[in-house]
Amino acid sequence: MPKVLISDKMDPRAAAIFQERGVDVDVITGKTPEELMAIIGDYDGLAIRSSTKVTKEILDAATNLKVIGRAGIGVDNVDIPYASAKGVIVMNTPFGNSITTAEHAIALMFALARQLPEANAQTQAGLWPKNGFMGVEVTGKTLGLIGAGNIGSIVATRALGLKMKVVAFDPFLTPERAVEMGVEKADLDTLLAKADFITLHTPLTDQTRNILSRDNLAKTKKGVRIINCARGGLIDEAALKEALDSGHVAGAALDVFQTEPAKESPLFGTPNFICTPHLGASTDEAQVNVALQVAEQLSDYLLDGGITNALNVPSLSAEEAPKLKPYMALAEKLGSLVGQLEGDAITGVAVEVEGHAAELNQKPITAAVLAGLMRVYSDTVNMVNAPFLAKERGLDVREVRHDREGDYQTLVRVTVSTANGDKSVAGTLFGHAQPRLVELFGIKVEADLGGTMLYIVNQDAPGFIGRLGSTLGEAQVNIGTFHLGRRDQGGEAVLLLSVDGTVTEPLRWEICNLAGVKQVKLLRFA
Repeated sequence: MPKVLISDKMDPRAAAIFQERGVDVDVITGKTPEELMAIIGDYDGLAIRSSTKVTKEILDAATNLKVIGRAGIGVDNVDIPYASAKGVIVMNTPFGNSITTAEHAIALMFALARQLPEANAQTQAGLWPKNGFMGVEVTGKTLGLIGAGNIGSIVATRALGLKMKVVAFDPFLTPERAVEMGVEKADLDTLLAKADFITLHTPLTDQTRNILSRDNLAKTKKGVRIINCARGGLIDEAALKEALDSGHVAGAALDVFQTEPAKESPLFGTPNFICTPHLGASTDEAQVNVALQVAEQLSDYLLDGGITNALNVPSLSAEEAPKLKPYMALAEKLGSLVGQLEGDAITGVAVEVEGHAAELNQKPITAAVLAGLMRVYSDTVNMVNAPFLAKERGLDVREVRHDREGDYQTLVRVTVSTANGDKSVAGTLFGHAQPRLVELFGIKVEADLGGTMLYIVNQDAPGFIGRLGSTLGEAQVNIGTFHLGRRDQGGEAVLLLSVDGTVTEPLRWEICNLAGVKQVKLLRFA
């Protein structure tokens, strides 16, 4: 039974879901990093919020960990590159608090427009400042949307309902999607020049860091109001203070800061500045939603292989996983075969699918090929870290999908580029479940791949099989299965033999010295 640790406070219904699904769960919160390192090795899964910091040291101690689930969107507290290198899937729950965060952005927009915090404070102080505050309407104003993904699109819907115009900047926003959303797609400079209000809904990346820099703030319309409920670091906070002090920016509302908890900031105390302590996801509904989602996602993966909202591996639904499982087993064996045969000579990999395989999600099939292939270089490789290992080695990876009908109902072909040309292996599924090799470097050969095998290239000639059998028999090595293919009669032939017993290096050399033998390799399959 898989075992999960919940290390941060979250709705108790999350633990109940794990138990109902058949996952052993412990709820142990408030541990120091050293205390967490002492226990994390016992767990297959880790469910966290923002308090637990999953560092390199934690991941090194998590010897059995397979998956981390973040109940929420931001994963700044997880070392994702190192988790990927360790073969650990990292998931988040990007949709559970989308509405809550979008509503918070709209609430802050209204608070800025009508100066609600200052009006409230002065009224409660007994000043009754009826003539001291002159707000602006949002109706008819232009909202600049930086980031038009899930949360941004919800904000756009709400803004359009308020009769605002919406201009959106997002490199991934297609013209068709912009029309569907009812927004104007624009470049960043156009948005900055047009917007009366700007709200940010983009992740923090090298491309978006300080997207509202001093230079870009200077490009905004005088009197603009800015809202950030996304990530700290998207705005140059010192430059924003200068723009507020000068009056160029009429108001700003931040729910997130570059450094959190934000105990101090140059913005604190600045007129027309509003802030909240990262409350975007802080509603009862959102907290329940993300806790339930993370429990379901981790359970799906640990029990069925389903991968949802993963940040470092292709998604694979719980419904897809059973269908793809035999294809992934075939793909991994093909990758392992070509990796063991060609090894360091490989500079590129192409994964082709046709027939039934072409109707499926190809990403997990490619990841399985790379997992088999990269096992030559690392004994801790899996579908998660294999693509990263391939990238580190500079391998060019391509995917090809064919609609054509071939000799087989389904076919997966792996072609590797080497200094000596392209080398290709192909396989199919027998009975929709059993992986079977059907082609090896241009030679038709049907073989099961498993256990310990001998790969032998020889000149097709009478008597060779007898001599090989005698050599193995004298060494007390039994032949389990025997698969033979050849290009032409009397030409080059390939043998794949599964063997029982140990094939020592002296025995391999003895086989190499048999008449007609060109190459002998020992292969091992999981």
